[in-house]
Amino acid sequence: MTFKEQIQEGIPSILPPKKEYDLAINHAPKRKEILSAEEKKLALKNALRYFEPQHHAELITEFAEELEKYGRIYMYRFRPDYRMYARPIDEYPGKSLQAKAIMHMIQNNLDYAVAQHPHELITYGGNGAVFQNWAQYLLTMQYLSEMTDEQTLTMYSGHPMGLFPSHKEAPRVVVTNGMVIPNYSKPDDWEKMNALGVSQYGQMTAGSYMYIGPQGIVHGTTITVLNGFRKIKLNPEGNLFVTSGLGGMSGAQPKAGNIAGCITVCAEVNPKITKIRHEQGWINEIVTSTEELVARVNSAKANKETVSIAYLGNVVDVWECFDKENIKIDLGSDQTSLHNPWAGGYYPAGISFEEANEMMADNPDLFKEKVQESLRRQAKAINKHTAKGTYFFDYGNAFLLEASRAGAAVMAENNIDFKYPSYVQDIMGPMCFDYGFGPFRWVCTSGKPEDLQKTDTIASQVLEELAKTSPNEIQQQMQDNIKWIKGAQENKLVVGSQARILYADAEGRVKIAEAFNQAIAKGEIGTVVLGRDHHDVSGTDSPYRETSNIYDGSRFTADMAIQNVIGDSFRGATWVSIHNGGGVGWGEVINGGFGMVLDGSKEASKRLASMLFWDVNNGISRRSWARNEGAVFAIKRAMEVEPLLKVTLPNLVDESLL
Repeated sequence: MTFKEQIQEGIPSILPPKKEYDLAINHAPKRKEILSAEEKKLALKNALRYFEPQHHAELITEFAEELEKYGRIYMYRFRPDYRMYARPIDEYPGKSLQAKAIMHMIQNNLDYAVAQHPHELITYGGNGAVFQNWAQYLLTMQYLSEMTDEQTLTMYSGHPMGLFPSHKEAPRVVVTNGMVIPNYSKPDDWEKMNALGVSQYGQMTAGSYMYIGPQGIVHGTTITVLNGFRKIKLNPEGNLFVTSGLGGMSGAQPKAGNIAGCITVCAEVNPKITKIRHEQGWINEIVTSTEELVARVNSAKANKETVSIAYLGNVVDVWECFDKENIKIDLGSDQTSLHNPWAGGYYPAGISFEEANEMMADNPDLFKEKVQESLRRQAKAINKHTAKGTYFFDYGNAFLLEASRAGAAVMAENNIDFKYPSYVQDIMGPMCFDYGFGPFRWVCTSGKPEDLQKTDTIASQVLEELAKTSPNEIQQQMQDNIKWIKGAQENKLVVGSQARILYADAEGRVKIAEAFNQAIAKGEIGTVVLGRDHHDVSGTDSPYRETSNIYDGSRFTADMAIQNVIGDSFRGATWVSIHNGGGVGWGEVINGGFGMVLDGSKEASKRLASMLFWDVNNGISRRSWARNEGAVFAIKRAMEVEPLLKVTLPNLVDESLL
């Protein structure tokens, strides 16, 4: 069968042969035992409902073995034989250009060069899934190949509920992930529902088909590192940034450090992912002992090098060793997946990677003890460094939250706030999000590098023109972004699809998108998909990260994210998504995203102007109402530009009256 025929077939009527478990692939760790005997029967019934009854006798034993061995039913047998990558859009079967673009994005999320655990359909973060099993993937792709522009596909946590009649201006796909009743949003609730096959953790851009590899976070990380050094009034050159994690999102850190121009030490316990990041050019060097690391860092400091060094080992050892050896750390953070601390998101010091994987599945209570002991050690070492002048910030990965739950000394004197700020509180919130600057993305679905290069040039020209009349309040942001996009090609950021990320405000996003649409209409470039990270101005309500600089008491509300995805859906988004969890953990955040297909049409031009303006200004208005100074400035400016926009502004109270 051809590739198109395999897509159109969906779940095969004749069972494919059973597949061998590929040990060369980076697999998800075994999930802990959580289902009762009756619940295991229910999980099997749930899995088998995808298949005709004559196949149940053969599949039930196989699925039962997967459930026992891996803690989940992935249906490995049904993993496609074709290579998984984002093909040029015209290679997909279908009746809808928009649906073909979504297939392109789904396959990019599962590309072996992009996905963290591709055979388990997990893109990043240890549990950020596109689908729960391979039957869901096959059925979804089949539906997309059949869809017309008069239908909408409804996705329930990876499960394609079906194609429903709609209309051309409606989203082609509506995605929900992990939308559970609030009282059932604890980590073990997710473990049980995911094992039953009824819910999943979509992370932010995994389950919304908008992940573009580590590039997706590298721009924001670069801005964070640059502004971190600015905050402590240091030039990055010859100075040290220490962090951890080389996974899907955290893997951006060493590349960002190189672009910023500092020395970066990034610890990672997983040898496979360390090797992959080195081969991809996202890190310069790998060292395997603290002795070698100390010597290398001292040499880099002496020569004022720009270099990224991966330490294959535990970050706790780095913090403790550098304290003992009196190596000055200028910036410090952590980007391990502590939203998922008990299932592979964080590995404790003192035991090997292999031992930890066994312990988390076979003795989860002891594993939890080891993780919390390790967090206390790490926090203690960090506190010693900050006493010497290190600027440490929480990278929104729930490090401080989980460290506090472990009893580590990370609380402020009031015992309510954390001792260290979130990077959103200190850097990204007041400098970017309040002014409307966030991670705008686009993907050239032709798969042609020359198309991406043309879009880089177009975006650069638009920003340079806008910068001529931009107010002083946002000139630093404009210049940082112009420098970024001009260096995008030489920094070799592409992994997977021909994609780009660029921090821009509403005006920049609309004008760049319109310029793309005009270039498509002229035949200069092919179809483009617009999107963004959920980690943005409006998309996410997350009290310890995206909305951590909201101080009016509304940090724990989720009105903004819900309004965002509803508003995007009727203003022209091609697909929308809303997730529980993402970045900081299940039950800790609600986040929404979108995708929009540009085809060069007048209709696309109308949709992009309406939707992108709303997508940003929804968040600015909420931040303005919280009395954030930059957001008040930004929303007033937006109202001057758009007479139909009228936002309620806060009146400030004289503190002496209080």
